[in-house]
Amino acid sequence: MGGTEHLTVQREGATLVLTLNRPEARNALSLPMLVGLYDGWLEADADDSVRSVVFTGAGGSFCSGMDLKALAGNGMAGEEYRDRLKADPDLHWKAMLRHHRPRKPVIAAVEGYCVAGGTEMLQGTDIRVAGQSATFGLFEVKRGLFPIGGSTVRLQRQIPRTHALEMLLTGRPYSAREAAAIGLVGHVVPDGTALAKALEIAEQINSCGPLAVEAVKASVYETAELTESDGLAAELTRGWPVFDTADAKEGARAFAEKRPPVYKRA
Repeated sequence: MGGTEHLTVQREGATLVLTLNRPEARNALSLPMLVGLYDGWLEADADDSVRSVVFTGAGGSFCSGMDLKALAGNGMAGEEYRDRLKADPDLHWKAMLRHHRPRKPVIAAVEGYCVAGGTEMLQGTDIRVAGQSATFGLFEVKRGLFPIGGSTVRLQRQIPRTHALEMLLTGRPYSAREAAAIGLVGHVVPDGTALAKALEIAEQINSCGPLAVEAVKASVYETAELTESDGLAAELTRGWPVFDTADAKEGARAFAEKRPPVYKRA
């Protein structure tokens, strides 16, 4: 497994856990973090034994946004990180899930600050759990900046437009309860338990057929902006092949035999 000084990678069974690890800066994004994060997404995609990803932050915060000084390379250890960005100028957008969508389900476990770039990355995840004291928000306009991580496009597609515009245009903080009320997160749990809840959800996903899970996720995103008739046609194209897999047959046998299925991605 990979990782950098600002991004740790761990395995919890069939779940890959990616942890932003710069707690002294509330996990502000740095180039070592972005490189490690993008490599983590690629690792999850490439390893068929990984069935889900949990994305979280160390030290009681998720992410407080971009650290522009660190991204510029000032005081940053490791010349190889600058080389990676030069080799792939799109790397930071892929790391932040703006220009990359992992094929495995991604569950965010949020504690503390999840603001600016943190809230932007959150929009690239599939399922979201927040500790009750977590804080969300897009603060860019208060700093005279633009939330260019995708929020002016994605947020209005994920929550009602009136709430999206209020978050984007006021730059104010949102509590976890308020974020849940507008649909930005799905679960609010006691502080310190977001990771445990995310891993619990991941384990439920991991027990399902991996080919089916990946096809369902792909279909949801592929059909999101289609008309209903076009979406239903695309769903058939994506869904029918799943019924011909060995995993589908195993699922049926296991149900009939009243035992847990053993899926082999076949």
